[in-house]
Amino acid sequence: MKLYDQQFAPNPRRLRIFMAEKGIECEVVQVNIVAGENLSSDFLEVNPRGRLPTLVLDDGTVLDESLAICRYLEETHPDPALFGSDALSKARIEARQRHMEFDGLLPTAEAFRNSYPGFKKRGVGGNVGEIDAIPELAERGKTMVDRFFHRLDEELGESRYVAGDDFSVADITALCTIDFATTAARIPFPDQCSNIKRWYDDVSSRSSAKA
Repeated sequence: MKLYDQQFAPNPRRLRIFMAEKGIECEVVQVNIVAGENLSSDFLEVNPRGRLPTLVLDDGTVLDESLAICRYLEETHPDPALFGSDALSKARIEARQRHMEFDGLLPTAEAFRNSYPGFKKRGVGGNVGEIDAIPELAERGKTMVDRFFHRLDEELGESRYVAGDDFSVADITALCTIDFATTAARIPFPDQCSNIKRWYDDVSSRSSAKA
């Protein structure tokens, strides 16, 4: 397999952490999104959508979208189970994963893309042509992320991990969201969110978090 990756982007990082938890290794090619390498003719021949991460299987099949790739790897490498082990845990993890993505990661990406100078003409990711950034969307994204922080803190007061007692793909998405928000998007982390801090110290100490 060959993985087209971007070291500092949250979606490729989600996949790297997932693969590290599974003990999966493969050839890796770095593609610089900020420099526009994902829009180069060479990469668009691999993935016309210009999206990362992209995984090319040994038979030439191309997979994109981080969660779709994770699901494929869950099927081919079922241990440890990161999408759940029974009907209820799978449903709960699926719901929590979507909460982390829709309530946290997407607003963070909105805040970053619409405020970062290098994306002034690339307000929407992928191979969609020039689309101006909208500063007002950055402010809306920051507001939504702050609400996400406080909601997540309340939820983590009731469980060890995002979807219950076991580490899952939902924790991976939450970790990547928080790191991306507080660094790239420069959204300050609320000091009073002690439950998130407890959880964050736990999950960020896993060896996979360094992937």
